[in-house]
Amino acid sequence: MNVINRTQELKALFSYEHKVELEEKQLEILPYRFSQTMGAQDIECLLQIMPTPGFSKIPDNGIEENKNFNYLIFAPKRNEKHKDAILLLHGLNERSWEKYLTWAEYLAEHTGKAVILFPIAFHMNRTPLSWHQPRAILPWAQLRKEMIEDLNNSTFANAALSSRISDSPLRFYASGRETIYNLWQLSKEIKNGEHPLFAEDASINIFAYSIGALISQVLLLANPEKLFDETKLFMFCGGSIFCKMNGNSKDIMDQEAFAKLQNYFQSDFLDPSKLPSVCKEDFLEEAFKAMIKQESMQHFRESFFQKACNRIRAISLKNDIVMPTQGIIQALGKRCADVVLKELDFPFEYSHQIPFPSNKKIEPGLVDSSFRDLFGRVASFL
Repeated sequence: MNVINRTQELKALFSYEHKVELEEKQLEILPYRFSQTMGAQDIECLLQIMPTPGFSKIPDNGIEENKNFNYLIFAPKRNEKHKDAILLLHGLNERSWEKYLTWAEYLAEHTGKAVILFPIAFHMNRTPLSWHQPRAILPWAQLRKEMIEDLNNSTFANAALSSRISDSPLRFYASGRETIYNLWQLSKEIKNGEHPLFAEDASINIFAYSIGALISQVLLLANPEKLFDETKLFMFCGGSIFCKMNGNSKDIMDQEAFAKLQNYFQSDFLDPSKLPSVCKEDFLEEAFKAMIKQESMQHFRESFFQKACNRIRAISLKNDIVMPTQGIIQALGKRCADVVLKELDFPFEYSHQIPFPSNKKIEPGLVDSSFRDLFGRVASFL
């Protein structure tokens, strides 16, 4: 498979609204509607205290696209309901599923399982279109540069997220918490036989990239209603302890926003007296706190991953500065990391954000073989 060409072919077929048949693969891409109900009141209370973004004028709790949205499933064609699902979770500040389409197709084809592309709260199609339209955002990006001296890595692509995080770093947690509720709701619907594509008590495994890995780790640590007792997790370019992540990037967030994010969660968020009253100190919050620093609830976190190491695998990339290998070791604990983590180094120039580049100077065969090697490992495990 030529990854570059296939990505463009799938991009041309992509639709949030219509079923797409991939006849040569015996797969279909199916759109489904999600309307959040699980934790809705809890999330409403959190979102109500967030300042309204200056570039948007719509309060967070008024963004209907975030509450009701379509998601896609790559599924092998069959007459009976599916007995297995793989949740595919993406990275931070992403608006397009483009690079993930070949990932989902490969996993569906080589595992025979249905692969669910599920968007994180306030990402992908869960935001107003204006958030990533140049006409609406460029003036705000320019204003940030004028207001903040020597602002590094400020771009049109990260202006919306940077502004929102700068206004309130707690948004990062609120978005993650909302996504956990959504995955809890979806998984419960699947397990109860309420989803039209899946048989009752279908298995649910996870392939998580970048910040999606952090969400997955929190989900497994919290394990609501014990829905994820047997869930397997494969993390790619993700799984780092929070304090070792580096989101200061032109396509993630600018320097000022990232500094505020790290400062807030390594200090105020860990002090109950400094948290707003809407924060509950419940099992979801505790699971997230366990992922902030190596020394935060270290025994709880590391003992969990040690017990679960037979159902977790992770691959990091040597040149990944966003989610470094050392941060993943600190998150999992060395005993678990020695079993589950492998660091790779592709034989071409890559980055965290673009692990499989379409650079014409790179031999496509090298990209294709690295892609097949990686996702062959994923498919074999999940």
